[in-house]
Amino acid sequence: MVEANWYTISLIIFSLLLLFFKLFLGKQKIYKNLPPSPPGLPILGHLHLLKEPLYQTFQAFSDKYGPIILLRFGPRNVLVVNSPSAVEECFTKNDVIFANRPPSLHSKHLSYNSTTIAAAPYGDLWRNLRMSRKLFRHLVREHLEFVKTSDPSDLFPVLQKVDLFGTGRKMVASAEKMDKFLQNLVDERRRMDASTKMKKTLIDSLLSLQEAEPEFYTNNIINGVILILLIAGTETSSTAMEWAMSLLLNHPNAMTKVRAEIEAHVGQNHLLDEQDLPKLNYLCNVVKETLRLYSPAPILVPHAASEDCIVGGYDVPQGTMLMVNVLAIHRDPKLWENPTTFMPERFEEENSGDGYKWIPFGCGRRGCPGANLANRMVGLTLGALIQSFEWNRVDEEEVDMTENFGFSMPKLKPLEKNCGGGYSKVDLKSKFFEEVEDVEEAKFFQNLMREHFELANASNPADIFWSCNGWICLGRRENWWPWQRR
Repeated sequence: MVEANWYTISLIIFSLLLLFFKLFLGKQKIYKNLPPSPPGLPILGHLHLLKEPLYQTFQAFSDKYGPIILLRFGPRNVLVVNSPSAVEECFTKNDVIFANRPPSLHSKHLSYNSTTIAAAPYGDLWRNLRMSRKLFRHLVREHLEFVKTSDPSDLFPVLQKVDLFGTGRKMVASAEKMDKFLQNLVDERRRMDASTKMKKTLIDSLLSLQEAEPEFYTNNIINGVILILLIAGTETSSTAMEWAMSLLLNHPNAMTKVRAEIEAHVGQNHLLDEQDLPKLNYLCNVVKETLRLYSPAPILVPHAASEDCIVGGYDVPQGTMLMVNVLAIHRDPKLWENPTTFMPERFEEENSGDGYKWIPFGCGRRGCPGANLANRMVGLTLGALIQSFEWNRVDEEEVDMTENFGFSMPKLKPLEKNCGGGYSKVDLKSKFFEEVEDVEEAKFFQNLMREHFELANASNPADIFWSCNGWICLGRRENWWPWQRR
């Protein structure tokens, strides 16, 4: 009976897909000079060729077909660029065209219907959010402690009405919990009397803006700002610090140089602070080299072409998703000497990272707005840890540097270190809170964060067949596409 039901459902879906593709392909504009592509399959396109890690798959395509390739994820065109010159062309001459984000279940359910600064479409809303961020950048430093979407429902839009495996439903449930958590934080500050507030916080600044412009600074906008700052500041920064410490533990000479530099320019009279960073060139180079080898996002958050354009002499149709293979560029032997070797000294040369060959935070008008702050935060925290403790490997065996698959390419095995005289196992990925009054609240938020990241990496063909989202929910299977299987 179950097999019969699945057969019937599969037959219905297949018929709908055939109808969709007939209608879709019938309206396709003819382009004479598209970028090269590997052989694909009907309906699926090139999805069957994708394997984790994606940046290596894209690099293999690039080696065979060139630095600019066109893939099809279902009916959606995907432009993959693997060279600095192509990246420069996308984010200079065509920067406005590629300033949009492709629609996805993640941006709909987990980013307040695409109203956060990372997910908002290019236009007035995004400009206002970007401007608002500049107004309280100095406050963010006190509070900053999340997306590459791999959900296949972003790629097959016609299935947006078919929540095949329950991902959309789970996203809605998770978003409701996150929204409730964030709203409680806002309401708590709103209820506090001004005389009882020890200092002005980010939320206070947002509430002041809401009083001045209530039609724009709605509760969803405020919650979205807080969400993106917390997410972007926790996952990427903590992951970068874990990679940096792992690299230093495997290269004790570099660790010694960082410690000596801190001792010479800061000493032990005070804890390293932001004013000390300009004097710590080698520490800053360690951070840059870490971000080169293990970028926060190995493939940039996708962009979408708002109109037809030309990249590298090739026609790029309107609506094409742009994916920049950052890690392939960062490890390209034609651009870097000994590209897979940890060499902080390479950044001692002036302009060593120029020319769009070092882009860990993206570039163009949709580049990460917190790039400078993130660089300072990682350097400041890493330096303070080295200044305050003696860090050594637990034994002679080197730290495992195997990469895991995820939003920010975490380590497969969490870092374990020997701190000072006693053994201390530290999972840096979970150290989001150093001092909190409500431990249970902190743990609750951590669980919500983990749930968000799991959902962001979950599979749902509705993101590919966008227009059918929400019709039916058939199950909860997650590893649907080849690139999510090891």
